[in-house]
Amino acid sequence: MLAGAVIALAVGAMLNILGAAIGANLVDAAERATPDASTLGIGGGIWLLVSHLIGLGLGAYAAARLSGTADGTDGSLHGLAMWATSTLVSAFLLGSVVSGAVSTATTGLSSMLGGLAQGAGNVTAMVGNEAADRTDTGTIQSVTQSAIERAQNALTASNADPAAMNSDQRKAEIGRLVGRRVTDGQLAQPEQDRLAALVAAEAGISQDEARTRIQQTEQEAQQALQRTEEQARQAADTAATAAATAAYWAFAALLLGAIVSLLGARAGTRAVVARAASFR
Repeated sequence: MLAGAVIALAVGAMLNILGAAIGANLVDAAERATPDASTLGIGGGIWLLVSHLIGLGLGAYAAARLSGTADGTDGSLHGLAMWATSTLVSAFLLGSVVSGAVSTATTGLSSMLGGLAQGAGNVTAMVGNEAADRTDTGTIQSVTQSAIERAQNALTASNADPAAMNSDQRKAEIGRLVGRRVTDGQLAQPEQDRLAALVAAEAGISQDEARTRIQQTEQEAQQALQRTEEQARQAADTAATAAATAAYWAFAALLLGAIVSLLGARAGTRAVVARAASFR
């Protein structure tokens, strides 16, 4: 059984290498006569399946014949055992290859990010030194104090006349009201009027135009959310369909491999029976 599994894996690998060589020969970048990606993908998938089935058939034949049994059931069981062993070994090898590829990619990405971080640190240090040379402590304190005062003015002004407020104050209150609109779902009528007055003062338009603009913005936001939700549902449905299709194809390939293994094992068993009959 183990010998049959080794034969199946070796034959499958040999045929896959041959298929890779043939596929590489089909690539002709100079003449631009290379088949498209879909054709290469379909052809490669068919080649992999056929190679796998040929390897399983030969491995099952060898497993049944080397077992020395003359019973069809025993030969079939040897073929199925060979099929299960080769399938598990193939899955393990594939997982190791994928894990190694992911590990290599992660290591390369970490190295690249480390280099970028080091370069960014060097650039930041250079910029910081240049800024330190050109900016004194008094200027930095002045700019910082101005930013703090602007933030305080924007956050402390509320329920004031929108026309008497500065732009930062209006924007801050508009942001608070819009945030409540998003979290609570609906604003009370006084808050809606306040929002319209703030938008009108900030944009330099009438309150009716401000209400119209707010409604249009809300409608556009709702439509954008609906489109995003629909796209997310479609993406999830597409992913689920693709996963189900891949699972069905994998099941069909495994089932076909088991059938081929049974046929190969039966062929090997019949040869043993014929030889036993000839010695009688």
